[in-house]
Amino acid sequence: MTFEEPIEKWSSGVATVTLGATASEGGTRCRKIDIGGATTLPFLTFEGITPNKPVIAMEVLDCVPSDWPETLIKPFADVVGKPGEWAAKCVSQYGAEMICLKLEGIHPDSEDKSPDEAVKVVEEVLRAVDVPLVIWGCDVDEKDNIVLPACSQAAAGERCLIGTAKEDNYKTLVASCMADGHALIAESPLDINIAKQLNVLISEMGFPLNRVVMYPTTGGLGYGIEYAYSIQERGRLAALMGDKMMSPPVVCQIGQEAWNAKEAKATTEEVPHWGPAEDRGIMWEAMTAVMLLQAGSDLLIMRHPKAVAMVNQIIDMLMSKQQAAK
Repeated sequence: MTFEEPIEKWSSGVATVTLGATASEGGTRCRKIDIGGATTLPFLTFEGITPNKPVIAMEVLDCVPSDWPETLIKPFADVVGKPGEWAAKCVSQYGAEMICLKLEGIHPDSEDKSPDEAVKVVEEVLRAVDVPLVIWGCDVDEKDNIVLPACSQAAAGERCLIGTAKEDNYKTLVASCMADGHALIAESPLDINIAKQLNVLISEMGFPLNRVVMYPTTGGLGYGIEYAYSIQERGRLAALMGDKMMSPPVVCQIGQEAWNAKEAKATTEEVPHWGPAEDRGIMWEAMTAVMLLQAGSDLLIMRHPKAVAMVNQIIDMLMSKQQAAK
């Protein structure tokens, strides 16, 4: 009796989204990056292909971080508050393939920066690095609706990834990204029905789904990540079974969630039995990233260079198994 290996056969796959525009495409990026495109569950090379490896974008703020612990600030101590230099260091010293510019300084409870100030920061970062750029707002809808369209226009033609658009606040950003040739982040809470509905609403405005990246909010390791895992996995399964509205690739805020955990931020003096703080937070961020990679994340926003290096090694190892299987 012969053994027949049980292999799932999928009818569809994850959409491919291209980020960054080169000079030949009207932009100034040195290269473009494709994310998504898988025709299988993450890294199951015997059932399908993963044509584009997951990518890490290193996070850069437009202001001095107010809640980052010393371990996280230390690698960037000479560049915090200087977004262009910060981004350049991430690329030149830490090998970042993409930069995520987080506009925390525009938050009304932070520095309440104006649209003009935000535009200057976007232009500064675009001049400082030539990798594809993510532009992330402050999560206050009224302020994002004023600032992000201005940033979108300033970066027109660069094919940035801009967000976030939500179910009750998407029209302004969709219109801006459509006009300026950018991709769009569609944010939903941990609810697969809302995620799908938002993609329907966005596509009904004529925005192509191959320029949408889904952001199903998540938590860090130890903070409900199991539920986040199951939601992302259900989304991937829906895409593989042919649900076009669930086919966009997924982005996750790894650094933001991991470094909010007390296990990552507490000092060695506060909890000496947890081990050295300079190692603990880095491992927390790396483990959060690896878990969400297995759930199906295609783009990871991360902070600490050592955590980024660890996760890149794991991505390379997992992708090498696919190459060996060919």
